[in-house]
Amino acid sequence: MSDPNQGYDVVILGSGSAGYACALRAAQLDLSVAIIEKDKLGGTCLHTGCIPTKALLHAGEVADSTREAAQFGVKAEFSGVDMPAVNKYKDGVVAKLYKGLQGMFKANKAITFINGNGKLTGRNTVDVDGKQITGRHIVLATGSYSKTLPGLDIDGSKVISSEHALKLDKLPSSAIILGGGVIGVEFASAWKSLGVDVTIVEALPRLVPAEDADSSKMLERAFRKRGIKFKTGKPFETVKTSETGVALTIAGGETVEGELLLVAVGRGASTSGLGFEEQGITVDRGFIPTNEHLQTNVPGIYAIGDIVPGVQLAHRGFGHGIFVAEHIAGLNPVPIDEAGIPRVTYTEPEVASVGLNEDKAREKYGDDAVKTYNYNLAGNGKSNILKTQGFVKLVSVKDGPVVGVHMVGSRMGEQIGEGQLIYNWEAFPSDVAQLIHMHPTQNEALGEAHLALAGKPLHAHA
Repeated sequence: MSDPNQGYDVVILGSGSAGYACALRAAQLDLSVAIIEKDKLGGTCLHTGCIPTKALLHAGEVADSTREAAQFGVKAEFSGVDMPAVNKYKDGVVAKLYKGLQGMFKANKAITFINGNGKLTGRNTVDVDGKQITGRHIVLATGSYSKTLPGLDIDGSKVISSEHALKLDKLPSSAIILGGGVIGVEFASAWKSLGVDVTIVEALPRLVPAEDADSSKMLERAFRKRGIKFKTGKPFETVKTSETGVALTIAGGETVEGELLLVAVGRGASTSGLGFEEQGITVDRGFIPTNEHLQTNVPGIYAIGDIVPGVQLAHRGFGHGIFVAEHIAGLNPVPIDEAGIPRVTYTEPEVASVGLNEDKAREKYGDDAVKTYNYNLAGNGKSNILKTQGFVKLVSVKDGPVVGVHMVGSRMGEQIGEGQLIYNWEAFPSDVAQLIHMHPTQNEALGEAHLALAGKPLHAHA
């Protein structure tokens, strides 16, 4: 440390995906680290977000596989869902990962974990329940919370958040989900698989509105086929609860009823009451704007993860945390291209994407400069074996690189790794077309799409 009176090299407020990644990388770079957490190490993703929701989705996938076993010539009988047992499985996955993460931190002598309520009280000081923790650099990583809307009070019983939804010991026979973004459609998919009659209400014109329009259409088609009801372009107006359930009135005066209402209208940044604005940090609608190096407007203070405007994803948090640790250590890391962060919605079918959607590409480059190709999974052998439908859609600049990869289909989220390499390395369709993809795999669909876009289709029409 350059100045022992300043305490640690790095003080991190929050130990979610962004915070703990920053701590681990900073320790690797021989920086002394204090990380402050009011709850559990691992944050939302591990305890009430990514991991438990994906475990719930997998349980639903197993239920569907059992129901549909006969079409594969397998005799199986579906007799119901034991939610306490599902929760035991889900919680077991979380507990195992939590134990492993705790072990990593306990073994790392360069990191001091401080459990308590932290508040920024100076440019290099965080107060933790009366104790002053100082550092040459402060990193804000305080995460996010489930939002609601004016006039819509979450009571934890009839009107619930995603955190409540993950603790249900008994699923309702019917449910309304307010919000057709990632969280809303993932719960709709899981609950439908587990036997719940689901209706999604979304104010915007389509489900997963941040995704490419073709991806939204494909997901909506699949949801109709699965019996998941949805009403788009219908803002919420009023809600009434009773002993038997919830009645939600939406635009046009229509009423939707269910045993409970899951509010999934997005997540807000957890920045209120933590002293940020008092120390001169700019806060815009709860979020903290940063420069490309994730520095706030106050020298020596960084912000990372969900509190920074942009997609709220755990792996974005990992990337932010690693970047800031390396920036503090003087390694001059390459700034993160937000569009190059892969995105997956873990519904059935999955929606995966990286880069620009078609509309944004045309807005950026002009209609005449953009070329697209849509490869239908009907031509993919492995997808036929799995009995899934969907596509791989490429968005490219004419005589230029691929600027967007969009995929829909069972397990297609596993293919986005190559998609992000294609986008981030600015590959031309011809660069990918010369690569040989394993047959039969769903990964092969990416190769087929690039062959077609490069003007030499194999199992597709140009």
